[in-house]
Amino acid sequence: MKKHVLAFAVMALTVGAAFAQANDTLAKVKASGSITMGVRDSSGALSYTLGEGKYTGFHIELCQHIVANVEKAVGKKLEVKYQSVTSQNRIPLTQNGTVDIECGSTTNNATRQKDVAFAVTTFVEEVRMAVKANSGITSLTQLNGKNVATTTGTTSVQTLRKNERANGIDFKEVYGKDHADSFLLLESGRADAFVMDGSILAGNIANAKNPADFKIVGEVLSVEPIAIMLRKDDPAFKKLADDTLKEMMKSGEIAKLYDKWFVQPIPPKNVKVGLAVSESTKAAWATPNDKPMEDYAKK
Repeated sequence: MKKHVLAFAVMALTVGAAFAQANDTLAKVKASGSITMGVRDSSGALSYTLGEGKYTGFHIELCQHIVANVEKAVGKKLEVKYQSVTSQNRIPLTQNGTVDIECGSTTNNATRQKDVAFAVTTFVEEVRMAVKANSGITSLTQLNGKNVATTTGTTSVQTLRKNERANGIDFKEVYGKDHADSFLLLESGRADAFVMDGSILAGNIANAKNPADFKIVGEVLSVEPIAIMLRKDDPAFKKLADDTLKEMMKSGEIAKLYDKWFVQPIPPKNVKVGLAVSESTKAAWATPNDKPMEDYAKK
């Protein structure tokens, strides 16, 4: 009987140690010699794939700066692995340790803060809708009886449903598994509008076969802080990430990177997203914080 008790105690200690390390990212990556970045396939210029396992974008480059400082902190070069995530699985994969740092297009909100942590806000998004240029749709009020696309696991349709101008409008939701799939619903005519973050809409339009066939229209549905996502209850790693980003904000490096990804031509087609930095994003850089979107709604 005592052997069983001892075995159980050893197992409990082992599980406890593994759980503790999962919440200590610096110890985890030092022990493994690698760090895993959660990346998106089609999150506009924030995070996207170039194919063949290669990823790039504004948030990926910011994460690369964070990883460089992680390497200094742990005293060794790390293998950087890329894990493609979706709107549905990005939070659980961050929670369970599959992903060490999520470098996509995730909105920081109060509900998500119960499960994960966020670095300081690096991009403030405006949710709008994309339509075909010849559709005649210019406002939410014209969505009655229409098919509206959004991406599974995102906050955008919830935002649309809550918008006071959408009261009494009966539209059908159609879902894409990722942002590229949602844009394809619009492109193929299976959806009349695609509601999503403006930067993601602009990025997908820029990479469309005929960008002039689409436009971003209508009211701003919500203003949302977008941030790099981390595991909860890991203060050392969050401080390192925050300090890295704050230094880039102070030095002006983040503004240069924004220009590189949202104003200048970007790969693979060397087209411009053409999204000037917003006053809300500038304010987030001037006063770094990790406030959720609910705080923005109070303004």
